[in-house]
Amino acid sequence: MKSPRWGYFRIITGTLIGGILGFYAMHRAELKYKEMWKERLRKYEEEMNKRKSNEEASSELQEPL
Repeated sequence: MKSPRWGYFRIITGTLIGGILGFYAMHRAELKYKEMWKERLRKYEEEMNKRKSNEEASSELQEPL
């Protein structure tokens, strides 16, 4: 099986399989990255809401004085 046709077949098949695997890997990495940033944003928003509620509570305590 040393024909050029077999060599072309191997090159084309390897290119297609490698492209599919590469696309899949990058797609998974992108989804994981987006999920990580969504989680960080959610934690940041929770922290900001806690700070805001703490500031409102402390300002309510200081007003009657």
